[in-house]
Amino acid sequence: MAKSSAPKPPPFEKQLEDLEALVQQLEAPDVPLDQALDLFEKGMKLSEDCRRRLAEAESRVEILLQQGGPPAPAPFDPEEDE
Repeated sequence: MAKSSAPKPPPFEKQLEDLEALVQQLEAPDVPLDQALDLFEKGMKLSEDCRRRLAEAESRVEILLQQGGPPAPAPFDPEEDE
């Protein structure tokens, strides 16, 4: 039985680079409105994903700091904080 899983998202740094590239494209003076809207929509999705991943990283850091002693791996559940 094959285990199906969602494709792994690109690294955070790659998503940030992609977002910066979208912003540069949007800043061009000759971008047609339809293309600008498509770029904006993609940028909003990338921005939300980056924000979510940063929030998850912040939560993991908080867990490590609360443990006090030497860092030890702990299960992380992003839904736990909500």
